[in-house]
Order: sequence, then C-alpha cells, then structure tokens
Amino acid sequence: MISRRRRQLSSPVKTTPTYDVVVIGSGPGGEGAAMMAAKSGLSVAVIESYPEVGGGCTHWGTIPSKALRHAVQRLTEFSHNPLFLSLGRTRALTYPELLRAADDVIRTQTVQRRRYYERNRIQLIRGHARFSDPHTLSVENPEGAQEQVQARHFVIATGSRPYHPPDVDFQHPCVHDSDSILKLDYHPRTLCIYGAGVIGCEYASIFANLGIKVNLVNTQDKLLSFLDDEIADALSYHLREQGVIIRHKEQYSRIEGREQDVVVHLASGKRIRCDLLLWANGRSGNTGSLGLETLPLAANSRGQLDVNDNYQTPLPHIYAVGDVVGPPALASAAYDQGRFAATHMVQGRCDHGLFEFIPTGIYTIPEISSVGRNERALTDASIPYEVGHAHFRHLARAQMTDQTVGMLKLLFHPETLEILGIHCFGDRASEIVHIGQAVMAGKNGTNTLKYFINTTFNYPTMAEAYRVAALNGHNRLG
Repeated sequence: MISRRRRQLSSPVKTTPTYDVVVIGSGPGGEGAAMMAAKSGLSVAVIESYPEVGGGCTHWGTIPSKALRHAVQRLTEFSHNPLFLSLGRTRALTYPELLRAADDVIRTQTVQRRRYYERNRIQLIRGHARFSDPHTLSVENPEGAQEQVQARHFVIATGSRPYHPPDVDFQHPCVHDSDSILKLDYHPRTLCIYGAGVIGCEYASIFANLGIKVNLVNTQDKLLSFLDDEIADALSYHLREQGVIIRHKEQYSRIEGREQDVVVHLASGKRIRCDLLLWANGRSGNTGSLGLETLPLAANSRGQLDVNDNYQTPLPHIYAVGDVVGPPALASAAYDQGRFAATHMVQGRCDHGLFEFIPTGIYTIPEISSVGRNERALTDASIPYEVGHAHFRHLARAQMTDQTVGMLKLLFHPETLEILGIHCFGDRASEIVHIGQAVMAGKNGTNTLKYFINTTFNYPTMAEAYRVAALNGHNRLG
C-alpha cells in the first residue's frame, strides 16, 4: 500500500503550457510577430491549422498566383519572340500545366519558413485555436484531441478568405473564388470575373494572356480608383488590348449555374454566359471560429477586428495584424504590422513612421507599383506639384528586353523639389519603385528631384528611368 501510494504521488502532473506570446496563424503577420518576439527574448508559440506553415500567402494566395503570373508572362514573351517563332519552337500550354510552376516555389518557401521557426526556438502547434478565456486558448489538433495553451500576450494573425455572398452557389463546379481557382484542373474557353479590384485585375490579365475570353465586371465606375488616374487608364487600355471586356458600374442580380456553364445576370439586364465564374469581390477576416464571444471581443460584418495604432484590440494584451484588421491587406504590410505589435509588447512603442511610405504592388501584366500620393490626392489637399515622365520605350534596356510598354512618373513640389509620389507601370514596376521609396524616406534635403538628377545610374538599366523622369520634370519648371 505504501509503495503504491508513493507511485501515485510521484506520477507527473500534466500542466498547461504557458508562453509570453502565442501567435495564431503563420502567414506574414504571424511570422513577423513571432520572429520579433523571439529575438527579443520572449517565449513564443505559433498555432497553425494548416498542415504547413506560411499561411494563405504561401499556399493559396500571393506565392502561387504570382508564380502563375510569372509563368504566363514568360510563355507570352516566348511565344511572341521572333527568334523562337522562326525556329518553330513555340507551343501552347494549358492552365493546369502552368499552375504546376508554383509547386516548387511553395515547397521551397515552406521548408525555408519552417527552418526560421526552428532556428529561433519557436514552438509550432498544429490545430484550430479557440479562446476559452482572455489568457487561455483551447487547441484542437487534427486527431480531435484538445490542448490548453496560456499566454501573457496573443497575436491574432488568422488572415482572410474570399467573401461568399449567401445567394451564390460556390459548390457549383463552374463557380470559383480566388482560392479554388488555383485548383482548377482544366483550361476554360470563356471566363467572367466578378469584381475588378486588385485580385480581379490580376487574374484578368493572367487568363487573357492564355488566350481565354475574359469579361471583367466592375462594380465601380473605373478600375482601381486608388491609383493615379494616368496609371489606372493605362491599365484599362492594356487589358482591353489583351482582349478583356471591361464592364463598369455593374451589379449582379443573380448567378445561374447550369449543367455545363454559368450565366451571370446583371441588374442592367445584360447576361454573360461563360464556362467559369471567378468571384473576386471582397474578402472576410478569419475570426468566426476563434471564440471571440468569450472574451468579449467582436468582429465587424466582414470578420475584421478594430485595433489602435499599436495593433491592440480593445483587450490590450490581445493584438491583431494583417488581413484580419482590414486595409492595406498586403503581405509586406502584414509582416511589418506583426513586427510592430511585438515591438510594442516588449518596448511599449511602435515606429509608425515606417508606414508612411508603404508601396503598392499590383501584379497585372504589365505590373503596377506606386508609393506616396497621386495627382488627385495632391490636388484635393491643395498641394502644388509638377510631373516628370520617363516612357520605357525610350530606354535602351527596355528596348533590349522588348519590354517597352510602360512608364515611370514622378510627382514633386515645384519649389522645394521634394518627391511627393512615384507611380510606375510596366515590367519590373514593383522592383523599380523601391529606389524612389528609399529617396522619399530621406532626410535633410536628400528626398528631392536633385538626387535623381545628380546620381550616376548604370547604363543600360531600367533604373535610369529615374534620371530621365527627373530631367523631364525639371525642364517643365522653366
């Protein structure tokens, strides 16, 4: 009896793991928060419901769609290259074949990101997380077992998913969203994209360059109204040149799924018959299963959480970052939001100044990128400005690579010459814009047009566009 009692008293007692920080989600926002917290000496765990780390960005969003876009662009260039045409070495590839181009990139990214967590001694927990109380999560693993996890701080970085209106049947085989379209196993002949935001425009250019007939239904009166008007107009022109039919200021009245196709009925009376409908009209934050009602903490109608300037929810020890807090909903911004949230946990402050010059990258064909204010915003704010242009067709490097479509546009103050906005349309726009971004963030007069005028750029390069645009703008001053 005595020995048995001793064995019972000495048996291990299962305790609830406790961390300084628990991050829910391993996308860019979650990764940024976890890495910064770990490097600051905090104990960190990351909970991920998907089999691999990386979140939607890596597995069904940014990485696969941009890899697909790159493959389509290379195929288009190859198919139109006179050298290969003369050799008769071009061939058509189907959409499923091109999708496979993303597989290796996703695999490499997943392995790389898992190593980041291992090197920084961050605990990875697989399962669905739900709040039991303000400092405790219940995590259900894939086998259905429950585990309790506690922390002093939490970061909600659960991302977003395509918005599904209740009257659209997404179970129909001809109706897809931006997630399921990446699993499509056939090559459609006709496609209707409902929603002409960033995702809709990117997919319109991808499918049009595959020879698919595309209808792009825009609920607004112009494409991507947040862009500089000149850039938005250039995008509209080139999408139409690629064969896209753009229908502005339209709303659907109903979606009719038929046996072999789908018909989009518009409120204006138009009917669009297509092999496939891609719904690209809005996204919803992934907060529905987090048990927020137990905190209490409420999301808005789109599943998004309100946060303050430090990314704190109304419960100060719970932070939220990335798509789940709404705009700008960019992978790059989400990573920095995660870093800022973790910095606030450790130091009690955030460096918000870094967010003043967030670039926008839109991966249409050709791509678009901008940083700073556009002409409309400057005019509304009564800020005087002048414009400098560099058209790619005049650059030797663009002529060599046969990427002559596009331009770089600089907006600057006519008296101080301070750079106010940079807008680029064309090949490698999302790379080119970063030179201007760095200059705009300069201090003590280094953020002016003079930097580009007096800097020696390699020749021939696309970066030379900055010197051309700066001289073009300076000449306007008289």
